[in-house]
Amino acid sequence: MRPGLTFKLSVLLACTGILASGLTGYYAYQANRRMLVSEAERSLLTSTELLSQRLSTAISNVAADTYVLADLQSPPKIVQLNSGLADEQAKDRMALAFSNFIRHHPEYLQIRLITRQRSGLELVRVDRDGNRPVRVLDGNLREVGQFPYVSETLAMAPGGIYISPITVNHEPGARSAEGKPALLVAAPVVSESGAVVGVMVIDVDLTSLLKILQIDLPRDYQVYLANEWGNFVIRPDVSKAFGPDRGASALMQDSFVSTKALFEQTKSSVILNGMEQPQQAPGQVLAFIRKPFGMSAGKHFMVLGLSKPLADVLAGAKLLGDSIIRMILIFSVLAIVLAVLCARVVTQPLQILARAASHFFEETAMEALPLERADEIGILARCFDQMSREIKSRMDLLYNKQHELVHLASHDDLTKLPNRMLFLQKLESAIQDATVSGEQLAVLFIDLDRFKLINDQFGHSAGDSVLIAVAKRLQHVLRGGDLVARLGGDEFVVLIKGLKTADAATHIAAKIMRTLDDELLINNQLLTVAASIGISQFPIDGACAEALLLNADAAMYAAKADGRHTFMHFRDLADAQKLKAVLSKVAEMEDSKPFSV
Repeated sequence: MRPGLTFKLSVLLACTGILASGLTGYYAYQANRRMLVSEAERSLLTSTELLSQRLSTAISNVAADTYVLADLQSPPKIVQLNSGLADEQAKDRMALAFSNFIRHHPEYLQIRLITRQRSGLELVRVDRDGNRPVRVLDGNLREVGQFPYVSETLAMAPGGIYISPITVNHEPGARSAEGKPALLVAAPVVSESGAVVGVMVIDVDLTSLLKILQIDLPRDYQVYLANEWGNFVIRPDVSKAFGPDRGASALMQDSFVSTKALFEQTKSSVILNGMEQPQQAPGQVLAFIRKPFGMSAGKHFMVLGLSKPLADVLAGAKLLGDSIIRMILIFSVLAIVLAVLCARVVTQPLQILARAASHFFEETAMEALPLERADEIGILARCFDQMSREIKSRMDLLYNKQHELVHLASHDDLTKLPNRMLFLQKLESAIQDATVSGEQLAVLFIDLDRFKLINDQFGHSAGDSVLIAVAKRLQHVLRGGDLVARLGGDEFVVLIKGLKTADAATHIAAKIMRTLDDELLINNQLLTVAASIGISQFPIDGACAEALLLNADAAMYAAKADGRHTFMHFRDLADAQKLKAVLSKVAEMEDSKPFSV
């Protein structure tokens, strides 16, 4: 017996339901994996940038400590005095200061005072030995003038700072410092006559420094650090760190080929993950950034990286995968049951209902449904018809509500003007258009003078009425293509576009001043409102919306400082000292005069 239409349709619908649920589950699983890896990449990159910033700040702090020690009164005396009680007492005091610094900075390995004379002899030296500082006595002090951190620092002008490349310390007798990745920071010691007579040097342990800086990072993060040549200074596999010291080359750009761009300085960051790049990052997600350091930007740099096991990143995806499999099984059973039921109920009227469903959102009238039928097909058709009407009605309602919500989200509830968010969007769009067309833009930042006194003397309802009246006057003053918005409180902002924006901005600002001078009748009280206006122009006063708004705000404050009830261009505040003085004056101003009625 050949299978009938019902059986064939049941099999077809069941297979379709099972396939759809399976594909949906599979793509949901893959999308979740990609989302988890993407989130891990962003998190690693953020953590790497944070760690590099901390490391840069820490190096700057070491440079500051070095400069402070070199600037003390004792180092020049020790360097210039060859013998005598005063010389030894000064050395003792200096050694005590070195010891205190080492006790309070676990990353400091050595602090030394070196003279220019006698081939760069160490005069005072304190080493870290375990957790305690140890002073090196005269018999063990060495001549180190041949090292770059001495010769190059002696050649510096007073006040300079030398920061060495990242290397491994191989100086003999360095105790805890020997064999560790280190950074040497040096400063010249200057005599009273202004001559460089010696060098102050601090040897920093980068491993200890990074442990301190990454204390609040997740424990499963692993750290990579390479110097400017690509040699691994720190990596999870300690045996491969700093290969040249072990007779083997272990370069970061060889282990992770994509990081070559960091050393060629064509990129500042690189992200790798084992899901998309299994050859370079097997079983890991990594983020690397290039970080310059030292007083001369770009002279020295390091490459810092963080990694996280890919298995840890995808742990949540496995749980989701198990849930998806269970859901697919359940939906497959439901698909089979529903397929059998539908195949029995739906036969010839299926095409009519399918066409009605496929043309549901079209404006033209649908094919007539079999509404007159009294059987189950007729009930289904009438239900479908009623459902379609209800859905369209609700969609129209939702569309209207959505339109209303969008308008409320982008406009001020009190004055009905555009708010800050919408204004910044319009300003960014205007900047893009002006960049292409070569036109100019102007932003007017308007702040009502002594508006707080209105609220204090007449109440907040009167203040709201004043804001509404001011908004209407501003709309009346502006041209058709200009835009006015309320930022909040008594602050308004105006966007002016056109080829002659500079003249138009001045003209409109003056017109606003005159318009606001007219008295307002609020709650049977005649009130006089004045304003201070700041003007910034694109592109001379800023290339982005935030910059234009900030500079117009600064010009407005300058107008207030100039006596209020006036307007001022930001270009008139080009002198940074003048701008600083104006803003300081505004910060000290207080509203002391009563409001005029």
